[in-house]
Amino acid sequence: MFTDYLTYFFNLFFSNENQLIIMFVSALVSASLLPGNSEIVFSTIATQTILVEHSLITSPLIWLVCVATIGNTLGSLLTLYFGRLIPEPKSLNHKYAEWVIHKLNRYGTIMLLLSWLPLLGDLLCGVAGWLRLPLLKSAFYIFMGKLIRYLLLLITIYPLVKYVL
Repeated sequence: MFTDYLTYFFNLFFSNENQLIIMFVSALVSASLLPGNSEIVFSTIATQTILVEHSLITSPLIWLVCVATIGNTLGSLLTLYFGRLIPEPKSLNHKYAEWVIHKLNRYGTIMLLLSWLPLLGDLLCGVAGWLRLPLLKSAFYIFMGKLIRYLLLLITIYPLVKYVL
């Protein structure tokens, strides 16, 4: 009886039907301030799909990139929204925050192409919200940065899986 529950629990994570849901949740959590690593989930699902499909441009891989990008973008937009809730500080003595504020003031929303970077990306999104940068432009650059990241990750994984495994 217990093994049935255990089997069902693991099937939730490893069944083909749930892979995109798991990818979405992992990408969303990874882009928020919570710890997570969507690259591992993405790489695992992409590797499995490449081994089955034997091609880089397939419907399952396109869906995987889209779901990962949308989930990761929404997570960053949550961070951006929470940044809008932070009141202006009386004094700012943090060198990374000062650097990010300077760069965002100088280059604007295009800096959000770097929102995929660990730690710095969260800080960029939070400060962009705090500075009240335009939401649609911010969402566009966040989306593009995340899309480029997952496409590069897929292009990197493909030859390893195709020719090494």
